[in-house]
Amino acid sequence: MKKPKSKQVRIQSRNTEVQEIQLLEKWIEFGKPESGSNPLSLPPLPAKSPIGRIDENTYSQYAGCTKFQQLPISKNLKDGLRQAGYKNMTNIQRASLPHSLSGRDILGAAKTGSGKTLAFIIPVLEKLYKARWGLEDGVGSIIMSPTRELADQLFGVLKSVGKHHGFSAGLLIGGHEYDEEKDHVNRMNILICTPGRLLKHMDTTPNFDCSQLQVLVLDEADRILDAGFKKEVNAIVSQLPKHRQTLLFSATQTKSVKDLARLSLKDPEYIAVDEESIAATPNRLQQKVILVPLDQKLDMLWSFIKAHLNSRILVFLSTCKQVRFVHEAFKKLRPGIPLKCLHGRMKQVKRMFILQQFVEQRSVLFSTDVSSRGLDFNKGVDWVVQVDCPDDVATYIHRVGRTARYDSIGRSVLFLLPSEMKMLERLQEKKIPVEFDKPNTKRLQSVSGLLAALLAKYKDLQPLAQRAFKTYVKSIYKQKDKEIFDVTKLPIDDFSASLGLPMTPQLRYLNRKDIDKNTPGEPVSVPQIPAKKDFIRPKPSNDLLEESDDEEILDLLRSKETTDGDDAKAIAADNLPTTRVLKKKKLKINVHRPVGTRVVFDEEGNTLPPLARLADIGTTDSGLLDKQKVMERFAELREEMKTRDQEDKLLDRKRRKEKRIKEKEKYKRARNEEEEDDDEDDFSGSDKDSKKVKGSKVYFDSDSDGDMKDKAAIKTDEISLAEQEELALKLLSSMH
Repeated sequence: MKKPKSKQVRIQSRNTEVQEIQLLEKWIEFGKPESGSNPLSLPPLPAKSPIGRIDENTYSQYAGCTKFQQLPISKNLKDGLRQAGYKNMTNIQRASLPHSLSGRDILGAAKTGSGKTLAFIIPVLEKLYKARWGLEDGVGSIIMSPTRELADQLFGVLKSVGKHHGFSAGLLIGGHEYDEEKDHVNRMNILICTPGRLLKHMDTTPNFDCSQLQVLVLDEADRILDAGFKKEVNAIVSQLPKHRQTLLFSATQTKSVKDLARLSLKDPEYIAVDEESIAATPNRLQQKVILVPLDQKLDMLWSFIKAHLNSRILVFLSTCKQVRFVHEAFKKLRPGIPLKCLHGRMKQVKRMFILQQFVEQRSVLFSTDVSSRGLDFNKGVDWVVQVDCPDDVATYIHRVGRTARYDSIGRSVLFLLPSEMKMLERLQEKKIPVEFDKPNTKRLQSVSGLLAALLAKYKDLQPLAQRAFKTYVKSIYKQKDKEIFDVTKLPIDDFSASLGLPMTPQLRYLNRKDIDKNTPGEPVSVPQIPAKKDFIRPKPSNDLLEESDDEEILDLLRSKETTDGDDAKAIAADNLPTTRVLKKKKLKINVHRPVGTRVVFDEEGNTLPPLARLADIGTTDSGLLDKQKVMERFAELREEMKTRDQEDKLLDRKRRKEKRIKEKEKYKRARNEEEEDDDEDDFSGSDKDSKKVKGSKVYFDSDSDGDMKDKAAIKTDEISLAEQEELALKLLSSMH
C-alpha cells in the first residue's frame, strides 16, 4: 500500500506542474504554425537539435519534427508514449499535431492504419493537463466512435499512453451496465462512447453536465455524420458548448458545409496527407477483383479458405443472417481452420471475446461491416475477402484497411457479380490500384450439394439459409445505387439452390417476371474495363512478400488462358446448373362438381328406383331382405358414425392444439436468438413473410358451439339414394 504524499511533496509537485505548463504554453505560442500551412512541407528537424527552451525567449521548432519527444507535450505523456513503444510520428500525426496542440479545430483525412488515434488522443490529454482538469471538474472531453469495438480499442490506447496522468476515463458503449454507469459518469473527465449511449445518459442521468466541455472528438467522422446517426448527433451537439475544440478524423473525410455548421467548427484546418498520393489505399496492400457468379460465391469462398489454412482471414458479408448461416454451415463442413463470426446482434461481451480470439490465433472471421472501421488487429490480418460488394468506395477503403496497417503487408480480394462491374470503374476513378482477374474454375470446389445435405440433416439450419437468402436479396433491393445493385439481374433461383434450399423462398416485394428474364445458361457479358496506366501497381519485390501462399492464391484466382479467348463461355461450361426439386403445381378439386346418379332398369327397359328390387317385402325368397330390418341397420350405422365422428374431431382438435403450441415455442426460441441487440444495417425483421391466413375448416354435423351455428350442416338422416343402395348391398353380402 502506497503511503500518502506529505504536504511539502504535494506543494513541490504542484509547483513543478505549474512551471511545466507555463513552459509548454510559451513553447507552443512561439512555434505555432501559420493557419493553412502544412507542417509536412517543412524540412525535418535534425536529430540532435535542442528540444524545448534554448534561451530565455527562444524555443525549438516543433512544426516539422518527426519524433514525439520533440513535441511541446508534458513529461508524463512522453513517458507514456515511450513505454507504449511509440517513437516516430506518422504523416497524419506530423501534419495535425502542431495545429491541434495550438488549440485549432481539425478535419483530418488519412489512409486506414496511418495512426489517426494518437493524432487526437495526444491533444485531448494535453488540453486537459494544461487546464489542470480534475475529478471535480466533470466531463472535459468526449470521444465518439460509430461502433463499440472501435470505442473499446480507443479506450485501450488512452489507458496505455495516458497512464501517468491523473485523469479519470469512462467507456460508454451499451450493454447491461447502465445503472452502474449512472453512478460514475459524472465523475469522468474523458468519455469514450457511441452516440446512442451518450445521448441516453444526457436524457436520463441526473446531473449529467457537459457544459464545461473542452474537446469534442469524432473518430470515423464520416460515418457518425451520415443519416444513421443524424438524430443522435444533432441532439448531442445541441447540449454541448459552442466554445470548444473539435477534432474530426476519418479515412474518407467530409467537407460538407452542413456537417461543419452542425458541429460549430471555427476555421478548421483541413489536413489530407494522402490527397497527392497515387493510391487511396495503403501502398503495401495487394488488391484483386475477380468475377464470381452469385451462385458460385460460397464455392469460391470455401475454395479460398481451403487454400489458405495458415492465414488470418477476415470475410465481409452484407447481413447478419448471412454471417450466421455461412458460419454454421462451414463449421459443420470442417474446413480445417477455426471459424468465428461477428455481427451487430451479438451481445457486447461475446463480441469482445471473439475479437480477442481472432487476434490471438489464426482463424477465419465472418463479419458484417461492424468490423470494417477503425479496428486494429495487433498481429495483422493476412487477407480481407469481400464476398459481397461494398455499398460504395468509402466502405471498400475501410474494409481493406483492416490489413496492411502501418508498415505491414496485406492482401485483399473482392468478389463482383457480372451486374456489379461498374464498381470496378469507380474504384479505379478513386485512385485504387486494383487488379482485375477471373477465377480458375478448375480448382473450384462445389459445396452446394454438401449444403443441401446439411439442410436435410439439420432442421435448424434450413431457416437460417432461408433468412440469409431473403436478407441478401432485400439488401440489394434497398440499395440506392441501381447502376451497381440491380435486383432484377440476380439469378434468384440459382442463388437459392447454391445455399442448399430445395425451393426458392417467396419474395413478395419482387416481380418475378422481371427476374425470370435473366435465365440461367446464357453467356455472361463482361464489360471491358479500359486499362489505366496510372493505377497499375508495380510488382512488389521479393522481400515484401511471404513465400507461403503466393503461388497457391495466384492459381486459385487467376484463370488459365483459353484457346478460343471466350472466358465467359469457359465459366459457363465449367459450372453446370445445380440439381434441385422443381415446384409442382397443386391439384385443385372442385367441391361443387355435379355428382352422377345410378339408374336401374327393369327387364322391359323401364327405369326403376335404386331399391326397387327390395320392394317386395312379402316374399319368402331368402335372397331378399326385410325393409324394416334395413332401415333399423341404417339407423344403427348413423349413430355409430356420429360417435366416431365426434371422437375423430376431438382427437384432431387435440393434435392441432399441440402442433400450434410447438410452433409457438419454436418461433419464440428463434426470435430470442435472433433479436438480442439492435442492428442498424441488418434487413431482418422487415423481410419475414407474414403467415398466410388459412381458410377455416367446416365440420359437418358438429355440435361444437360458436362459429358453426351460421354454417349449413348436412343432416345425416338425408342420405342419397346412391348411399342407401351401397349400404344395402353391403348388408346383402354380409348375410350370405
